[in-house]
Amino acid sequence: MAIKVKIPHKPKPQRKTGRGGISHPLVKVGLLSFLVLFLGSVGVFAYYYVKYDKIVEARIRGPIFSTSAKIYARAPLVTVGDHESSEEIIGELRRAGYSESDSKIGTYRRVGGGVEVQPGPLSFHNADSATIHISDGKVTAINSAGSGEALSAYELEPPLLTSLDSGNEERSKRQLIKYQDIPKLMVQAVTSIEDRRFFEHNGVNFVRLFGAAYADMRSGRKSQGGSTITMQISRGFFLSPARTYKRKLTEMLIAYELEQKLTKEQIFELYANQVYMGQRGSFSIHGFAEASRAYFDKDLQSLTLPEAALLAGLIQGPNLLSPYKYPERALERRNLVIESMVETGDITRDEADKAKATPLKLAPPNVEASDAPYFVDLVKDTLSNRYGEREMNEQALRIYTTLDPDLQRAAADAVQAGIRNVDEQVEKLRTHKVKVGTGKNAKAETEIRPGPQAQVALVALDPHTGEVLAMVGGRNYGMSQLDHATAKRPTGSIFKPFVYAAAVNTALAGAPTVLTPATVVDDSPTTFVYEDKTYEPRNYKQEYHGEVSAEYALAYSLNNATVKLAEMVGYDNVAALARAAGISSVKATPAMALGAYDASPMEMAGAYTVFANDGVRISPIMLKAVHNSQGEAVETFTTDKTSVLDPRVAYVMTSMMEGVMNWGYGYAVRRDGFTAPAAGKTGTSHDGWFAAYTSNLLCVVWVGFDDYSDLKLSGAMTAAPIWAEFMKRAQKVPAYSNMTDFKQPDGVIDVRLDKATNLLSTASCPDAYDVAFIAGTEPKDTCDHSDHKNIFQKIFGALSTDKPMGPQTANAVRPATPVAPGAPGSPAAQVQPAQAQANPPADDKKKKKGFFGKIVDVFKGDDNNKNQ
Repeated sequence: MAIKVKIPHKPKPQRKTGRGGISHPLVKVGLLSFLVLFLGSVGVFAYYYVKYDKIVEARIRGPIFSTSAKIYARAPLVTVGDHESSEEIIGELRRAGYSESDSKIGTYRRVGGGVEVQPGPLSFHNADSATIHISDGKVTAINSAGSGEALSAYELEPPLLTSLDSGNEERSKRQLIKYQDIPKLMVQAVTSIEDRRFFEHNGVNFVRLFGAAYADMRSGRKSQGGSTITMQISRGFFLSPARTYKRKLTEMLIAYELEQKLTKEQIFELYANQVYMGQRGSFSIHGFAEASRAYFDKDLQSLTLPEAALLAGLIQGPNLLSPYKYPERALERRNLVIESMVETGDITRDEADKAKATPLKLAPPNVEASDAPYFVDLVKDTLSNRYGEREMNEQALRIYTTLDPDLQRAAADAVQAGIRNVDEQVEKLRTHKVKVGTGKNAKAETEIRPGPQAQVALVALDPHTGEVLAMVGGRNYGMSQLDHATAKRPTGSIFKPFVYAAAVNTALAGAPTVLTPATVVDDSPTTFVYEDKTYEPRNYKQEYHGEVSAEYALAYSLNNATVKLAEMVGYDNVAALARAAGISSVKATPAMALGAYDASPMEMAGAYTVFANDGVRISPIMLKAVHNSQGEAVETFTTDKTSVLDPRVAYVMTSMMEGVMNWGYGYAVRRDGFTAPAAGKTGTSHDGWFAAYTSNLLCVVWVGFDDYSDLKLSGAMTAAPIWAEFMKRAQKVPAYSNMTDFKQPDGVIDVRLDKATNLLSTASCPDAYDVAFIAGTEPKDTCDHSDHKNIFQKIFGALSTDKPMGPQTANAVRPATPVAPGAPGSPAAQVQPAQAQANPPADDKKKKKGFFGKIVDVFKGDDNNKNQ
């Protein structure tokens, strides 16, 4: 029997017609919007990816750090016998851009105990390589690597002074290095504090990034970065520093692209050369190598653990963490980096504790010492007029200058020390006792009157080449960019040697009257008439010396005697000589003789080469050559040479100015400890001057106020100590240490003259001194039967009835024989500076001073030379 079973049919699902159906218009719109947004995002991403890919590709394949003009200093000279180690020489080479391999500027390698130097195609020299042999810290030999020829000296590569970044006015300093030249300690310090997973991530550390974003949301401001090292490079090379989410996304994109194109080592190398590390004066510091030199004055590979940690800590905020301005902040940040290195396992706890206990040891923060901003400005302005600043940068010109870094450092340090002494003297002059209150309540209080701050300039050059070796244009470049080294001021008594040179030159000019260092000149109050005008010069404190020799008048800078000598020579002759020497502003007037006309310290340095360089004027020169980016010479520079004086006249003037230094008003430099042979002249108008030279260096120093107010201090008190301090430091530089006696030319003789009569000394007049004359102009008479009174009688005021016997046999009185500085019998050594009184009582002003009173003025006013 069949049984029928009815199976129920499963009802077909009904299409939903409610609001959640996929076919609902809103769902379709949503899906479509999502699709459009997704595709749009992909399109935008693709657009920016391609855009920045091209930018990144072009940037990293091109010369990243070479699109700017670069200014270089003078090449360091290594000489056989120098005390230098191989590491010091390698440090010089690294600073100039050399590496152990793969550098177009040049390479080096250690050879035994020395160094082999191989200039590259972009080297300034582009010459044969050389091997420098060193033993026990001393250069024992130098050989040409090609021929093996023994060399006495070898020039290294000129070091970089500064670079001018293309497209802006920033002046930056950057020393390029390779990754292999970065010490492991530096890499560890940076990664521990800036990006611990740098060698692991692909450009973006999402954990750190999201943590920073969360912190920003909680604080309500964009304070956290979260950037990796690669992202920091992205921002530094391609983006603005503005903190926006768009910029952050772009950073991530570029960072990802960089990670695809470069190795981790290449990325870190870019970072090490690009990162901003602070400001020094007008220069921005970029890269670890330049920062190492700026903050510690040492090569990057020589950094200690605490020094590397300090640099790594500065990355976060170089200006806010400046160890010069905020040492406590910098120290705290440094120690945080050290702790981070412990956490990453790079150093041990013992190493960390020792490093944290180390105090900050920084290089002196003297911008002028290594950056020479006034010098750089002058070079830049000179070349901008020739090439244009934009063209200079676009062509990446390599500009080679004459500046010697060692002498620049000496000049900057001397100025820094000397201007403090000037400030103390100025403050003392402005300090007065004032009465406050009345009656019983009256009391005296000390008041320091306000006034301007003294400025300063120093120019040092090679007197035989004209090369400017050091230049300081002011006390603080950050405060004032006015270059006082090229600013014109009244020259005061440093002009006087040109009057005396014109006088000595009469021996060779066919003049009817021949004047010599022994010529008698009357130093008495005189009214000079010139072009229907009168001129009445006054001596310092209105003290007059009567009849004196020309040499004495120069040594003690006697105004009336100098103007009388100029009148005897002819004002036109003096002016013509000065203009030939490069002092273009002079006019043939009596006031000219006392330095009434303007000239800059640079111009006066050039003018004094006439005396220091055998009568030939050498124009100051700051540039040696300009090369293009391929190392080819675009232009070379030479100095102008003009014969102004006969070498015999130049030497006689040098001999007279040696007297200024040894027993005249220039004795201040001997008092301050500079003992090498030197010749020069003090000067005071409203300013203080000192111009002097040795056999291998010429230096001019100026001190004064910008508003032309009276400094009320002499050149001997202000400029001369700075000069002495500079020269003492220069003597310690091997290239300038050999300051020898001045070479006497043929046709000049030294004659012994009796001190009492200024006539030829004989056995009966043994108390004598030497003086230089052009042969044939020396005195002919002897002192045997002379009854002239001696120098001590004259200084004490004894009357003399003697008459001058003519220019060739003049019997003018001269000071005692020059002796070694400070030795018994030295005039300046007989009284201490503390005995000097700047303002004697009014009752004493007209009294005739005794011997000690006259000599003590060496340490007081300049040189009887307050021009009226």
